[in-house]
Amino acid sequence: MTSNFSSTVAGLPRIGAKRELKFALEGFWNGTTDGRALAQTARQLVNSASDALTDLDSVPFAGRSYYDAMLDTAAFLGVLPARFDSIPDHANDGLPLWIDRYFAAARGTAEQPAQAMTKWFDTNYHYLVPELAADTRFVLDASALIEDLHCQQVRGVNARPVLIGPLTFLSLSRTTDGSDPLDHLSELFEVYGRLLQSLDSEWVQIDEPALVTDLSAELLAQVRAGYQKLAAREGIFVNTYFGSGDQALETLAGIGLGAIGVDLVTHGITALEAWKGEELLVAGIVDGRNVWRTDLCAAFASLKRLAARGPIAVSTSCSLLHVPYSLDAEPNIDTEVRDWLAFGAEKIREVALLAQALAGNIDTAAFDAASTALASRRTSARTAASTQELPGRARGSFATRVALQEEALQLPALPTTTIGSFPQTPAIRSARARLRSGALTQAEYEEAMRGEIDLVIKKQEELGLDVLVHGEPERNDMVQYFAELLDGFLVTANGWVQSYGSRCVRPPVLFGNVSRPAPMTVSWFEYAQSLTKKHVKGMLTGPVTILAWSFVRDDQPLAATADEVALALRAEIADLIAAGAQIIQVDEPAIRELLPLREADKPAYLKWSVDSFRLATAGAPDEVQIHTHMCYSEFNEVISSVIALDADVTTIEAARSDMQVLSALKSSGFELGVGPGVWDIHSPRVPALSEVSGLLDAALQSVSPRQLWVNPDCGLKTRGWPEVEAALKVLVAAAEKARAELGAAI
Repeated sequence: MTSNFSSTVAGLPRIGAKRELKFALEGFWNGTTDGRALAQTARQLVNSASDALTDLDSVPFAGRSYYDAMLDTAAFLGVLPARFDSIPDHANDGLPLWIDRYFAAARGTAEQPAQAMTKWFDTNYHYLVPELAADTRFVLDASALIEDLHCQQVRGVNARPVLIGPLTFLSLSRTTDGSDPLDHLSELFEVYGRLLQSLDSEWVQIDEPALVTDLSAELLAQVRAGYQKLAAREGIFVNTYFGSGDQALETLAGIGLGAIGVDLVTHGITALEAWKGEELLVAGIVDGRNVWRTDLCAAFASLKRLAARGPIAVSTSCSLLHVPYSLDAEPNIDTEVRDWLAFGAEKIREVALLAQALAGNIDTAAFDAASTALASRRTSARTAASTQELPGRARGSFATRVALQEEALQLPALPTTTIGSFPQTPAIRSARARLRSGALTQAEYEEAMRGEIDLVIKKQEELGLDVLVHGEPERNDMVQYFAELLDGFLVTANGWVQSYGSRCVRPPVLFGNVSRPAPMTVSWFEYAQSLTKKHVKGMLTGPVTILAWSFVRDDQPLAATADEVALALRAEIADLIAAGAQIIQVDEPAIRELLPLREADKPAYLKWSVDSFRLATAGAPDEVQIHTHMCYSEFNEVISSVIALDADVTTIEAARSDMQVLSALKSSGFELGVGPGVWDIHSPRVPALSEVSGLLDAALQSVSPRQLWVNPDCGLKTRGWPEVEAALKVLVAAAEKARAELGAAI
């Protein structure tokens, strides 16, 4: 009989504390290292992750992942996109036989685009969207996972395989023929039944975060029936996170599962009435998404109440994928704020402390230290509530604005532009590193960045772009840059988390009251504008995205924090306008990703997120054109809020989704300017003229030529100059071709 465990975490990061997987991947892709080195790095990271959990009695284990867990699942289920079927299997020094198709699906090829990519529920992690069809058949091959599991068992690790569940996998998939991915649910449960029998481990974890979303009674009944069959194998642990576990318990409790996991952080400890103590309740009470220290006393009290009802294990609310590895890598963090924080290693320790306390061994010193830190945070002057009055949030009507802007800007039809950033070259990164080390003075660094701006402006003029950007060479990251210049934030030196594939970010920590001590972007804008007669956009990151891509305060409402950021940006916009900016872009790529998972919670969020953007931008006079940018999100369900932002131009990701978002714009009566991305910059390929022209033609079926802008679907910082120049030449040529074909119609 399967024995219960008492302490674990929901999952672990894959990228490595020093981004080892990132560098191994990029070396493999560019041919400087071989498959053996990549496979060895991935295995070493799995081993070190397991070794970090010696204080816990159950270890989550997902095997070696080379890009994304959803893509891993598609690979071992045999449903990588059919357009890559011609890429043959071959032995590759310890990598899976399908690795070339796997990376083609993630990154595209010269001939074929990559899979679509979007955000994992309401996080800033991206996943690759599986592509299915009505006639899809699953061909199970879990040999790589089984091999990796055996390696852990040989090492003496009590490894618990972690799988993405059938419901979640299908809920997050798309079909190429308009069928419903969930039509495959019964079939996929049968495939999982075979998979589970092949895994020789005491416990198997199946992640079903989709169970915290709104689901029909009919679908929940199917899920219950599917898991009832899987429960014939002992040791099945179904885990949920990112929302209340009540619905999951109502669906799954009492059917013979070994354990059910619930997130007790996102919505707090709700009634959990459906849990009668028959299964092990894996209580996710340590926050896996944010970086604040756990209130150990309060958590222990909650756990004791639950333990009185049945067996429980202490865990994190979700995978530690979403937080940095350890505070040990951050010796220079502000000492007051440091005591308030817990990164991955510290959260693992908190789980162990709580499990030990439940077993009757309370570490009084650790509990007292947590209480002291929490009291310090509550009483600090840096976290006191703001009393600032808020100005208005409205501009003139769009009809008035568009007439004034057309006269002021004098742009051609289908104007071309980019999203903001240009390649962060080795020279730029070297200059930034030398500034940090003291090898460059601030004045020398700024002179080097002005040289980069010279190059970017010259290149854009040569390419024939209509509205220019300064390229953002001085910005390491679109959120971190502003966090370094605003009061109320701290930035880490090594607080890396995975965003997608080899892409990593260091989210700032928003710990206190936000204010702008000085202008942040004005001097860079002024210099760029002095180099050209064309309009240069002022470039800012919006309040919602700054919150979404930071570790935010949990001691006041997000709406209040968003307004503090918005006021700082409003002051920056005023200074940009005073410096001559006629176009200002306030990026909000994350506005969709923070959308709550339950319908009942969405209206309140959409109101404050729209309000904060309008608070930031409403001070701009009507003749100044406000742009915003959104990327890699499902926009259709928030289209009314995109309209409510009242930005004059919205640029969006559309290349990977074949302009599907435009049908929503058309049906909504969208009249504002829009720039659906016609070049997928996340894939290392240059699109053909026919491809970009086809996307523009599709766009013109949904919006008028007067509304349409032509642009890539995201910033260009991760791309190299040769592909950037080649792709932008195609983009400009496609715009000129479309103008010629429209002729008098524009």
